[in-house]
Amino acid sequence: MRILGFDTATNACSTAIVRDGRVVARRLEPMARGHAERLMPMILEVMDEAGEDFSALDAVAVTNGPGAFTGLRIGLAAARGLALAGRLPCLAVTTLEAVAAGVPEAELHERQLLVVLDAKRADVYAQAFAPDLTPMGEPRALLPDELPTLLMAGGKGRDRCAVVVAGDAAGRALAALDAAGITAIRSAALDSPDAAVVAGLAAARWTPGAMVAKPRPLYLRPPSTTTPKKRRRTR
Repeated sequence: MRILGFDTATNACSTAIVRDGRVVARRLEPMARGHAERLMPMILEVMDEAGEDFSALDAVAVTNGPGAFTGLRIGLAAARGLALAGRLPCLAVTTLEAVAAGVPEAELHERQLLVVLDAKRADVYAQAFAPDLTPMGEPRALLPDELPTLLMAGGKGRDRCAVVVAGDAAGRALAALDAAGITAIRSAALDSPDAAVVAGLAAARWTPGAMVAKPRPLYLRPPSTTTPKKRRRTR
């Protein structure tokens, strides 16, 4: 099974080829913008390194959010286009679960995991996971000082249990948890989704031949835009 995975929804651009569960080529470059210009060259780079042709792919996997609105559109449009051209299934993985899956198992060891991503505003995108990476709730957009409520939903309350925090907004999360009296440590995992993890998660969940719904963006809040006011007509 050959899966092309990529992510453009966060502060990085990442692409990878996973063949039969093994990562054969990958790229990850931190960037705040420029994903549209860099994505296709990176895809061609990993395809060339892996010695693969688009006709040999079995599926395309992409992150569908939460993340930057422009980045999400870039990734989903590219994934749908490649899938349509190659008549391939297009599989979606959230950015939060992709970061969670990249956390080393040794770091968890009965600890809850909190993945927190930068939302470019006062709030953050977050989701809590049990030590076995089972989601403890849905992805949410909330202020950092509200993050402890995600852990309380898992039955831990405000006790001094150790929590692992991952994601590019981990610094803000650690400060909020400390203020709430919750002991937390920062994960050594990548702050952004790794396309190799995205492809691996998609491969583990997908049954070849099964129908796959078209991936849709996961928006947790409306875009930071306003509708221009109508101009007053003059005679």
